[in-house]
Amino acid sequence: MIWYPYQQMKTMKMPYKIIDANGVYLYTEDQKLIDSVSSWWSVIHGYKHLALNEAIKSQVDNFAHVMLGGLTHEPVLKLSEKLQQWLPGDLDYCFFSDSGSVAVEVSLKMALQYFVNRGETQRTKVLALKHAYHGDTFKAMEVGDDEDYHFILEAFGEKKHVIHIPTEISAMEEVFANYHEQLNCFIVEPLLQGAGGMRMYDISFLKRARELCDQYGILLIFDEVATGFGRTGNRFVADLVLPDILVLGKALTGGYIGHAVTVANHKVYDGFYSEDPNKALMHGPTFMGNALACSVAYKAIELFEQEDYMSKIQKIAEITRREMEGFFDPRIKEVRMMGGCVCIEVYDSNVLNGFQQFAYEHGVFSRPFLNYMYAMVPYIINEQQLIQVLDTMKAWFKCRK
Repeated sequence: MIWYPYQQMKTMKMPYKIIDANGVYLYTEDQKLIDSVSSWWSVIHGYKHLALNEAIKSQVDNFAHVMLGGLTHEPVLKLSEKLQQWLPGDLDYCFFSDSGSVAVEVSLKMALQYFVNRGETQRTKVLALKHAYHGDTFKAMEVGDDEDYHFILEAFGEKKHVIHIPTEISAMEEVFANYHEQLNCFIVEPLLQGAGGMRMYDISFLKRARELCDQYGILLIFDEVATGFGRTGNRFVADLVLPDILVLGKALTGGYIGHAVTVANHKVYDGFYSEDPNKALMHGPTFMGNALACSVAYKAIELFEQEDYMSKIQKIAEITRREMEGFFDPRIKEVRMMGGCVCIEVYDSNVLNGFQQFAYEHGVFSRPFLNYMYAMVPYIINEQQLIQVLDTMKAWFKCRK
């Protein structure tokens, strides 16, 4: 029996069974659904994309996987070289893993060991944001701040190694002033906090964060597992403010295979580069650099470039703003929009009870959570399909007075 995610199994509603998928559509036995959440924000090129299918098929005829311990292969070499060329600044060193959560763990381990290698063993604290979500592995949960996901950590008592702050410059400046000698890094979901409620904040906060990290010698980590590849309307937020470590996942492979990468700059990498074996990064996920994942990721990046996906995202943002701006209902607290994301936050989560089935009946797959109804559509969506998604969201409030 399957143990499904984020569900109380005793009371859960049976999930919809998908028998096929193509483009923006998921197919059940009796319905055709626009996937408005891109399979947890990853399937940006849509389903059954011919070029991505071919990338995997051609690689599997050679081999599906070999370990990176003592071995290497062409797909991982090509992908790492592509990322080095494609990413901003000196984010040049790629450490691959098999999921976004693990890639976050790697980034936090890098930051801690960077200072341990320098003899600064007092730097054990991490600065993170309130309402942060960085994944469900243990250190990722610790730097997270969402009791709906991570309440289990209460069993350990107060967090001793993490400080959480709101996205307010004054609060950030105060923490840096008081704790800079103990901090090793500041980890953020830049501009858009996803699972914590699609919360959006201004770039000025990140610019000041970069200044403070430079001033006090602290590493800045951008978790762009969700925000990368255009979701905020920027290719990467790292194009606007350069972090020391960048974490990518989800859309990295176009949603085809679980894979992620933690990308370090020269300063971080040089902190491990030594004759001393004790200064090496002792980490190695079994499926890091998986050949199938690297092959499809390389092709996915090519598609993003060659088919001008930033223009597609801009069009999605323009249509969304046109259709949603001014939409009001007294049960709605706020409508938020940024790039390829729109979120309706309601005051009472009970207002959203039944919306998933309502959307299903209107040809849309949606997965609201807590107080949030949202859409993060595949970038290949056309205007008519996008309007269908947005009209379905609005219709829920109009039909339930």
